[in-house]
Amino acid sequence: MELRSDRHYGQTHEWYRQEGSVIWLGVTEQGQDLLGDVVYVQLPRVGTHVALGSPCVTLESVKAASDVISPVDGIVIAVNEALEDSPELINDDPLDTGWILKIEPTGAPGEWMSADAYQQMLAAGV
Repeated sequence: MELRSDRHYGQTHEWYRQEGSVIWLGVTEQGQDLLGDVVYVQLPRVGTHVALGSPCVTLESVKAASDVISPVDGIVIAVNEALEDSPELINDDPLDTGWILKIEPTGAPGEWMSADAYQQMLAAGV
């Protein structure tokens, strides 16, 4: 499993990276593996307000539906429209082409883990 040092990781297997003032949000390889084959992504509309620690996207897979948690208060400024026709991008490439949305923060990001801390959490079986 690939973990990148330019990302922060959530306990429910999301990642975010910050580029300038923009937060990119996606699901980790572990998260997509736990979900199984993603068959539908319920994306918010651009302009939607998201709240730190609250669900902002729903992923549906052959196993279950799962919420993606926002790492920050902010406004959705872009969604990965390719996921509408190809939700499997989350399974195929969750760290790059399978990104989910971009957020313009209105507050500071929450306390998410470094790649090393996330790896330790996974190793502990959490």
